[in-house]
Amino acid sequence: MAFPIRSPRDMIGGISVFGRILDKIRLNAEGKLPEGYHIGVIPGKRTFDDRVCRLLGIEFEDLQKRTLEGGTYEEILDWCFDHGRKPDQEQIDVWNAFMRKRGWNDEAGLVEAKQAAGFEDREDIQTFFDLMDAEERP
Repeated sequence: MAFPIRSPRDMIGGISVFGRILDKIRLNAEGKLPEGYHIGVIPGKRTFDDRVCRLLGIEFEDLQKRTLEGGTYEEILDWCFDHGRKPDQEQIDVWNAFMRKRGWNDEAGLVEAKQAAGFEDREDIQTFFDLMDAEERP
């Protein structure tokens, strides 16, 4: 069976990470979210879930509620645009570029995350997207 959470690189409406969050919300509601995965906002940390919600101007709890009501990824993204904000293409491009590079030469803690995952010797893992894909799609 393929890993049940899509890669952060997969885009919905041109936005990376969004579909991954919906996958996690749905799996969590079914009691099937893999151990060690979190959803939502963690106080004091900037999670990918938090960053997506900030981009779209919505609260995570509202996104979670809407996701569990059903609908396609695109329908839920349209709901976000209607109830939060719809970033323009340049804002989306900048945000996607930032997210794709998260962990690369920054303070995000990739070195520690790689060590915890047993990938400290993997020089090909340069970003958190790389780490997620290495862990989930070996």
